[in-house]
Amino acid sequence: MTGEFSESWLGLREPADADARADDLVALLPGPIRTIRDLGCGTGSLGRWLAPQLDGPQHWIMADRDPALLDHAAANMPFPAVTVETALGDVTALTADDLEGTDLVTCSALLDLLTAEEVQNLANVLAETKTPALFTLSVAGRVTLDPPLPEDATIEEAFNSHQRRTVDGRRLLGPDAPAAAGDAFERAGATVVTRPSPWRLGPGSGALSAAWLRGWVGAAAAQRPDLHFDTYLDTRLANLPHATIGHVDLLAIFG
Repeated sequence: MTGEFSESWLGLREPADADARADDLVALLPGPIRTIRDLGCGTGSLGRWLAPQLDGPQHWIMADRDPALLDHAAANMPFPAVTVETALGDVTALTADDLEGTDLVTCSALLDLLTAEEVQNLANVLAETKTPALFTLSVAGRVTLDPPLPEDATIEEAFNSHQRRTVDGRRLLGPDAPAAAGDAFERAGATVVTRPSPWRLGPGSGALSAAWLRGWVGAAAAQRPDLHFDTYLDTRLANLPHATIGHVDLLAIFG
């Protein structure tokens, strides 16, 4: 989706992300949680959501491959008992040594951008260190719009195909990520618990609804340039629908 990693897009979606995440999974985390490594941290929104829900002092390792986002994340964890360090790098390069002393690994809206092999490798690294994982907001591929329009299903199908595209030889999981991640962690020996975590947007969501619609339709159009969605997009933007956008949260705990 265009603008996927920009500070403006990540900031726009942060309230919807916080509302959507499954709070009850936090209560299932094995404690104490003192050191957390947040993979693909972006602006640090998951940390700002989770830190107030954990007891005691915390040390967050914000990991991302974008230095500007790391700077933003490190400067925006305004909690007195929280310290932050940053780690520049790619999630696919994570090793067991990186997780020494880590009590929890987190990520948000990341697994769908990985391949099946990369997710399995990640699960294996966490199994080696027996580090629990809380992975939130993986795209599930299901969108419900009210009122519906005849083109909705075609656009959803094209968008999901776009999310599964091959990039530089890597076949992205897209909406297959929740099931693939659950299987990968179970193969690695984890107990896996999942929860739906949909966005629920409406006319009151304003800027976010419009930005999401542009990205959703734009990705579909990129996948199916033979189809023309301009009129559809104009209609939707002129009268923003109520939208339920499927995601899944996953908790993996090693015994």
